[in-house]
Amino acid sequence: MTESNINNNLLSSPHPLRPFDLFTPSPSRPASAAATRLPNTRAHPSSTTARTIANSTTTSTKTNGGGSSSQTMPTLDANSSRLIVVSNRLPITISSHPSSAPPTKDIPQQSSTEAGKHHHKAGEAEEKNSYSFKLSSGGLVSALSGCKKQMTFSWIGWTGLDVPEPDKPGIEDQLCQLYSCKAVWLSDELADKHYNGFSNSILWPLFHYHPGEMNFVESHWEAYKEANMKFARVVHKDILEAIERGEDVLVWVQDYHLMLLPMMLRELLASSEDNGLTNKNGSTTDKKKGKVSIGFFLHTPFPSSEIYRILPVRREILLGILHCDLVGFHTYDYGRHFLSSCTRILGLPAMPNGLAFGGRYVHVGSFPIGIEPTKFQEALLSPAVQKRILTLEQRFHGIKVIVGVDRLDYIKGVPQKLHALDVFLSEHPEWIGKVVLVQVAVPSRQDVEEYQNLRSNVNELVGRINGRFGTVEYMPIHFLHQSVSFDELCALYAISDACLVTSPRDGMNLVSYEYVACQEKRHGCMILSEFTGAAHSLNGSIIVNPWATDQVADGIFRAMIMDDEQRKENFKKLFSYVSKFTAAHWGLTFVAEMQRILKENELIEREQQQQEEEEKQQQQQQLHQKNLDFDHRGFEGLRIRETVEEES
Repeated sequence: MTESNINNNLLSSPHPLRPFDLFTPSPSRPASAAATRLPNTRAHPSSTTARTIANSTTTSTKTNGGGSSSQTMPTLDANSSRLIVVSNRLPITISSHPSSAPPTKDIPQQSSTEAGKHHHKAGEAEEKNSYSFKLSSGGLVSALSGCKKQMTFSWIGWTGLDVPEPDKPGIEDQLCQLYSCKAVWLSDELADKHYNGFSNSILWPLFHYHPGEMNFVESHWEAYKEANMKFARVVHKDILEAIERGEDVLVWVQDYHLMLLPMMLRELLASSEDNGLTNKNGSTTDKKKGKVSIGFFLHTPFPSSEIYRILPVRREILLGILHCDLVGFHTYDYGRHFLSSCTRILGLPAMPNGLAFGGRYVHVGSFPIGIEPTKFQEALLSPAVQKRILTLEQRFHGIKVIVGVDRLDYIKGVPQKLHALDVFLSEHPEWIGKVVLVQVAVPSRQDVEEYQNLRSNVNELVGRINGRFGTVEYMPIHFLHQSVSFDELCALYAISDACLVTSPRDGMNLVSYEYVACQEKRHGCMILSEFTGAAHSLNGSIIVNPWATDQVADGIFRAMIMDDEQRKENFKKLFSYVSKFTAAHWGLTFVAEMQRILKENELIEREQQQQEEEEKQQQQQQLHQKNLDFDHRGFEGLRIRETVEEES
């Protein structure tokens, strides 16, 4: 972001960030176009340096106002490959029930007690627990729904609970049959050290520029490695089963919990090759060559190399990711920081869109994620939400409402938001009694001291500001330290005049997208931290530096006084982007790029094999010619000797 953008508080570029745009900026290029790559000349022929994701389809998203927005959705090659998604947690909530307690009514699937009975040996007691399953409706599930419809699909992840050994086969059967999922089993202790100990106490704060929150413990690092290897073994088994059927395999690894998995998976595949189970390409030797392509996407920021180099295991983490064919980030900055770290720490020369490592070219791209806006638009039309909207509008009649929705996490900047509101009301006392901040702070990691201190700080700020500016009838801050239902959230978004996001660092921040999806009638203002990934995408937002309290306060003031015409114009830009670049578009785009890279590598391999064969034939011809020359010289020498003997 340029200095002029910051000073003007508005993202003035007419071309917001789209997938791939950051590496090859071209405003005239269609949104579905992929980036021009600059491959390693030794590994990649020049014919593959530019391409477009082919076979795209155009769909329309209906809006509440009766209009539609056209979006181009990549179409996958359904017959070419199998997709294996790997995430820390499965998108399934598994609940355990004692034998005397039946599964909950809202989860109608059969219990795994029945499904797993045939696994018991003769004379073995049946398990005492039954289990029910419920599919999550999270963003990643929505993002991958399009992929699941277009190609063979499986999901591998941790189940979220530790169960007795006899219960596992039944649960695995249910997961596979009902959801195409495969379980990774971690003990409670291992899961805690992997997730809370290393992932969230080391990588999470470091990637969000909070190295002071780090406390490196060697046993946690060992647990991180052990957990990643357990994932790798399950994925490896699934890959072998697929390539035995002659399928190419795309493995898509999700997020910072599994950054060693790509390297471990390559090592297992190499071991299978050495043992004769697969050939050089990761396929069985007696069937069609099934190939393996690995992709990784980081859902958080990737810090600058100066911050990243603080990590004691900085080399190991980078090397883990570099065994991928495609590495994806939300923004160009994150990808640039990653490549810079590879150069500075590993000494690898990097190009703007990747680098050569281990005999392959590691592509690095920008893939900003989105949401499914139709989910929010449909919710707004429901009677329950309409009723709640009417109630809230009556409650806040004549008052401007600013909404904030954040987890109570130090990366979300809730204290910065409260300080800015304090300054705004101090500098503009005419707004006291006329504007309120409704702040939803979803509880997070309440057993961690840093988060407990954050909550105390926020509570103190809320009390001080309400005590200073509030009256019996009016409180400037409505603070909810709780989760709210989806219907309540949609209603709150819909009645608000502005949304305020002040994250000091945030991978993307989809609250901003959700707010836009609910604002077709009110055209509220989006006040957005420049340190979120969304700030690169949401043209039409008021962009602020959350550390500059006066600037955020000024952003609030501008949002409050903005005229209807300007609000409508800004909203048009915001809604156009949110409705076009959805979560499904993100998932399809990434997988389509993986498929393209797989085909590109196959072409390169064929060309290299052809070149090697031609060189071999040329060497054989040269050797044959040398033999002929030798024979000819020997024959001529014999004739000369015979002539001399005759003359003598």
